[in-house]
Parts: sequence; structure tokens; C-alpha cells
Amino acid sequence: MSSPAAASTKGGRGKPKSSKSVSRSSKAGLQFPVGRIARFLKAGKYAERVGAGAPVYLSAVLEYLAAEVLELAGNAARDNKKNRIVPRHIQLAVRNDEELSKLLGHVTIANGGVLPNIHQNLLPKKAGGRDKEIGSASQEF
Repeated sequence: MSSPAAASTKGGRGKPKSSKSVSRSSKAGLQFPVGRIARFLKAGKYAERVGAGAPVYLSAVLEYLAAEVLELAGNAARDNKKNRIVPRHIQLAVRNDEELSKLLGHVTIANGGVLPNIHQNLLPKKAGGRDKEIGSASQEF
């Protein structure tokens, strides 16, 4: 029979003394901090208890959204022949994407500007319609 002290050295229980700690982010294969998001969820008092999977899932979702916005903003920066992403590029990326525009519909991006858009009524008329007198509709009265 083995003594309890000998049993604790073998077996799969507990951490081995020489093991290096591995972050939950690296276990999940994420760049966003799972531990920090777990701390924020607990401190925010959104619920009495926070499950182990919730901060991992939330980190994955936030990382995906950030990657999506950064990819589109990088494309917008490249289209404008720039190497650096500025708020204008983020605004163009978000507003030109249907789903991101819906998600961030009521969000104001500082120094983002607006989408270039000229209303159809303000554009000059086509050159083909020369038969009618210009401005005749407003002179009917």
C-alpha cells in the first residue's frame, strides 16, 4: 500500500511544480485577453456568477469584430494610398459594410467625416434632353 504522501506525487491531480502557467487566451487560441474580460464581467455585476466559457466566447466575438473592422479599414487605407489607418478609413469601412453599418448605426466616429454622396436631384441633367426649355417647369406659374 502506498502512503498518502506518495500518492500526491503521482497521479494526474494538482499542478506539477515545474509547469509554466498557460494563459486562457492561448489555450483558446485568441489574442484578446480572456482573463481581463472575465474580471470585467465579474466586476460589472451583470450576474451573480460568471461561467468559465462566457469570457472565452466574448473574447472570441470581440476579436472577430476587431479583425473584421481592421481588415476593411486597411483596405480603405490602401485604396487611398495610405499606409496608416486613420479614423476616416474606419468610418469608410464601417459605413460601406451593410452589417457593420447596422451594428454601429448610432455610433459617431470622431474625425470620421461622412460618406461621399451627392443627391441625384443636385446632379446636372443629362445632355440628351436639349429639346425642352431649361427651367420651364419652374416658370409655369
